[in-house]
Amino acid sequence: MVPSRRDTFVQLSETLSTQSSSRTLTDSPRTQRTQHGVSSTCSVFQPGEGCFECCIKCLGGVPYASLVATILCFSGVALFCGCGHVALTGTVTMVENHFSRVTSDHATLTNVVQILQYIIYGIACFFFLYGIILLAEGFYTTSAVKEMHSEFKTTVCGRCISAMFVFLTYILGLGWLGIFGFSAVPVFLFYNMWTACGAMKSPIANLTSVDNICVDVRQYGIIPWNAIPGKACGSTLSAICNTSEFYLSYHLYIVACAGAGATVIALLIYVMATTYNFAVLKFKSYDNSHTTKF
Repeated sequence: MVPSRRDTFVQLSETLSTQSSSRTLTDSPRTQRTQHGVSSTCSVFQPGEGCFECCIKCLGGVPYASLVATILCFSGVALFCGCGHVALTGTVTMVENHFSRVTSDHATLTNVVQILQYIIYGIACFFFLYGIILLAEGFYTTSAVKEMHSEFKTTVCGRCISAMFVFLTYILGLGWLGIFGFSAVPVFLFYNMWTACGAMKSPIANLTSVDNICVDVRQYGIIPWNAIPGKACGSTLSAICNTSEFYLSYHLYIVACAGAGATVIALLIYVMATTYNFAVLKFKSYDNSHTTKF
């Protein structure tokens, strides 16, 4: 007996209803997994994939270049600001005790040191915030962001912000390059004094008059030429070399200079990372097939 059209339509409807029910039952565990607090990054599990694989995916999206640059930047700025602040205070104390007995002679030096210390406070606060902002910008331009939000969209505003970070980081890098050169000046001055102290302890110095070995800080422009005494020779210089102010300030200036150099390297890494991010954002406005790892 040939089935009628009505019977055929009923059988087809029952078949489609059965397939739809089985598909709903298959997808229900994934839906329950998402509803029970699993992040949307982990909602892209493949069958048999666990939390370990999800963690590997998340770690693969970490902006390691920006993370390393942030740690290096924080360390460099902390060394420069902390050691530089203490070294400047020790320098003023040493000048007041040994090279300038009149307050008016080193008043300008004291004022300049106070201004530099206030600048150090501002540098520390600014780069603490700027480093966090750059790290966040690195995170939000990685493939992990695409997985978390399931969609990556670039806008003109986003590209302008990335371009601003590239320009600002480049300018700050040039500024820190100048700070690095400036921080090497006191290291050079204290090194000359350290060399004079070492010359007094050499056997050759014992054959001649030790009083002929002198250090005149007036020639460096730290204090005016009419400052009294302005220089230290012989036993006076040896006593200065054994003071804690000289020894501590000299080594702190070296550490501060190294911190400035580390900050320059960190900003260079930031420039490369932000430039790459900007290039990817610019490219993704035309093609959505690439993601950034910085």
